[in-house]
Amino acid sequence: MSAQTPYDLLIIGGGVNGTGIARDAAGRGLKVLLVEKDDLAQHTSSASTKLIHGGLRYLEYYEFKLVRESLQERERLLNLAPHIIHPLKFVLPHRNAVRPAWMIRAGLFLYDHLACHPKLPNAQQISLQKSPYGQPLRNDIQKGFTYSDCAVDDSRLVVLNAKGARDKGADVRTQTTLLKAQRTQDLWAATLQDNKTQTQSTVQAKAIVNAAGPWVADILQDLQVQSSMNVRLVKGSHIVVKKLFDGPQAYILQNADKRIVFAIPYHDEFTLVGTTDVSWDKSPNALPNIDQDETQYLCESINNYFTKNITPDDVIWDYSGVRPLYDDASSNASAVTRDYHLDLNQAVGKAPLLSIFGGKITTYRRLAEHSMEQLAPFFQYNRQSWTGSEPLPGGHITNGDFNLFFINFRKHVPFLDEMTAKRMARAYGTEVFEVLNKATNKEDLGADFGHGLTQREVDYLIEQEWATTVEDILWRRTKLGLYFSKDETQTLQNYLKEKLQ
Repeated sequence: MSAQTPYDLLIIGGGVNGTGIARDAAGRGLKVLLVEKDDLAQHTSSASTKLIHGGLRYLEYYEFKLVRESLQERERLLNLAPHIIHPLKFVLPHRNAVRPAWMIRAGLFLYDHLACHPKLPNAQQISLQKSPYGQPLRNDIQKGFTYSDCAVDDSRLVVLNAKGARDKGADVRTQTTLLKAQRTQDLWAATLQDNKTQTQSTVQAKAIVNAAGPWVADILQDLQVQSSMNVRLVKGSHIVVKKLFDGPQAYILQNADKRIVFAIPYHDEFTLVGTTDVSWDKSPNALPNIDQDETQYLCESINNYFTKNITPDDVIWDYSGVRPLYDDASSNASAVTRDYHLDLNQAVGKAPLLSIFGGKITTYRRLAEHSMEQLAPFFQYNRQSWTGSEPLPGGHITNGDFNLFFINFRKHVPFLDEMTAKRMARAYGTEVFEVLNKATNKEDLGADFGHGLTQREVDYLIEQEWATTVEDILWRRTKLGLYFSKDETQTLQNYLKEKLQ
């Protein structure tokens, strides 16, 4: 598309909000260009606790609207992407010293009833002395509760939204930086730079959506636009350790400081522990890392509840992200709202700019719908709200029954080992057959880089999912970085260098 043919929307940011808005807008018939300076989901959107949930603890801050909307979205997203989203039972071990039992019961009752027609079972009080859920816990913890939410592969959720946007005609460019943009009457003129070639190009757009996450304020400054809203940056860190307990359940642990920490089964052999909440006063360009205090905090949270203790030496992998929250002036980082706010800037007779403050992965789809409502006065849509009923790529699974889908898929791929077959079915859903491309044996898949990652899958990730680096493939598209050795990683690196030169 030439500079003389304007896009309807230029979206800045390839996280879950940016890609969600791109998919929604493209599906309504708009010409959309999304640019991301790094990889899709490289920052905040791949650094979450990997849950689609209502946010039980938000009830304590009277965030009833946010919890209700989040629970409604939990039900929708479970239907729209049953391959990357699945139900997860949580066990809440109870100690009166943190919160009284009546408060927990009331909160869980409200949580259950804020959800409309939930697929997931209601909360229950249980005896941890009698339940197998109590087996990995310390003997002094005698009672608890169970409730349900969902787990999600967060970075794949972003990639699937980007693919869905592209399927509807959107132009999605990663490794592309917005250098500058200025309003010229009723259009924005934007200069973009391809980070790989350093070449620059100019595009025009009728509106810009600033979904840059931690960089939302920086983009506003670059565009010389004032906003009455501010962003509050909060670092959240997680650790991954060897599996702490058997079973598919997760645990939600209450700490003496009233914060909660999750312990979640992760890729069969591991447990994911997080998150922390630490105010981040540095630039978003200063990539966050977990510090010793955070690691110790997470280890102590586990040790206060589980019989199997962990130390920082047990950490196999850690990751940190900066959450771009809407600044509601809360003094406590944990109390800052997780709700989103939209700021529409429209100078008279000039092109609009919509900036996104805050939000969470669970509500990204509704955020996109609300963004389209804000922009509705400037465009003629071919259709109205639609993303609540059309599955994401790979999500066309009959009745949302992933287990039945996997059984049928397994019959077609006897040459794949069980772990690889399940990983691929979860990652790609019904599009897994496109990845395999009619392969009937292992040899058809080309070189084996290790742990079930083959040349054919790598080529698919490059050609269809914007992957360009080892990190893109091993940590955001597949999570196989948990298993890869240095030598295996180098072999993959050599292949990418040859493939992409």
